Amino acid sequence: MSADAFSERPLPLFDGDAAPVLPKGARLPSYIQGHRDRLRQRFREGGAAAMPDYELLELVLFRALPRKDTKPLARALLDRFGDFNGVISARPERLADIKGVGDAVIGELKLIEAAAHRLARARVIQRHAITGWDALLDYCHTTMAHRETEQFRVLYLDRKNILIADEEQARGTVDHVPVYPREVAKRALELNASALILVHNHPSGDPTPSQADYDMTAQVDRACQALGLTLHDHLVIGKSREISFRAEGFL
Repeated sequence: MSADAFSERPLPLFDGDAAPVLPKGARLPSYIQGHRDRLRQRFREGGAAAMPDYELLELVLFRALPRKDTKPLARALLDRFGDFNGVISARPERLADIKGVGDAVIGELKLIEAAAHRLARARVIQRHAITGWDALLDYCHTTMAHRETEQFRVLYLDRKNILIADEEQARGTVDHVPVYPREVAKRALELNASALILVHNHPSGDPTPSQADYDMTAQVDRACQALGLTLHDHLVIGKSREISFRAEGFL
């Protein structure tokens, strides 16, 4: 059967649709192939900055869905999760709720997320945390801003303020995460760290600290002082901004 025959009838958009899937080895209709070629060319020439979120997401989906039109699925994902970061950060079970999202799509999205985290981490680990503050904030936003539950991390620094470890201490619910100040300080001693930075996210998107955040910070600070450690800051990460306890005068 020729490729023209496929262009005369509707193509399947997602797995499970009634329309037939292109046979393996068959060519995409020219209008879809042309669209893919144009997106790839635009990315080669202008990079991600030249593309809106839905087109960048289409590029990611090309590999997972090599014989399907990815534009409707890209738009459906953005409608559900808001933006590109929200899509790749979404939990696999929530992604699977979208019609057309199977293991291949989830695998590609989670691969992109893992690569983004790895790249952001490489820019801060074993680097000076204070002089590289912008990169540190970028890393925290990349890894935590779109999480749907609270996560508490501790960044451990040596005497020169070089970041020597980044560890997740606890995970919680949508509005609470358990923190044990003595364990945080104890781990600093095990790593031979001299200072630390606390980081946690607010899934609501609003980084305004709660009373529990203030209380926990004070407890960790007391534990650090008792052991001769320095608590440089506590960052609360929201969707689009963060609050620094140090900058706000809370430390």
